[in-house]
Amino acid sequence: MISTKGRNALKTMIDLAEQNSNDYIPLKDIAKRQGISKKYLESIVKKLVDNKLLVGTSGKNGGYKLSKAVSKYSIGEILDAAEGPLFTLTCISDEKSSCIKKNTCKTYPVWKGLNEVIHNYLYKKKLSELI
Repeated sequence: MISTKGRNALKTMIDLAEQNSNDYIPLKDIAKRQGISKKYLESIVKKLVDNKLLVGTSGKNGGYKLSKAVSKYSIGEILDAAEGPLFTLTCISDEKSSCIKKNTCKTYPVWKGLNEVIHNYLYKKKLSELI
């Protein structure tokens, strides 16, 4: 399930893309336009900066901007940066999963297939398609 953090990360990226500016956009402006508290947004943009999806600077003309062209971002990478890797079940999340029934589980192929469909969809969908 995608949390509010993931949804707000995507909204933030869309907001910055729509500004179509090489200037740094103040966080307070993004927060106001998106109806998200600035304090909460700070934790989201930190993850986006840490994952090199945004560039940030402080000071009088500080703020955030995209680190690459809008068409280069996938929705999957944005959600992964905000949420961590997205998996339908924990047994799918790691090939060395601790689930002892993984190799004999009749439902495992269903969940693995669903996970692949979701992953492929989110990584093929580009941020530029949403603006």
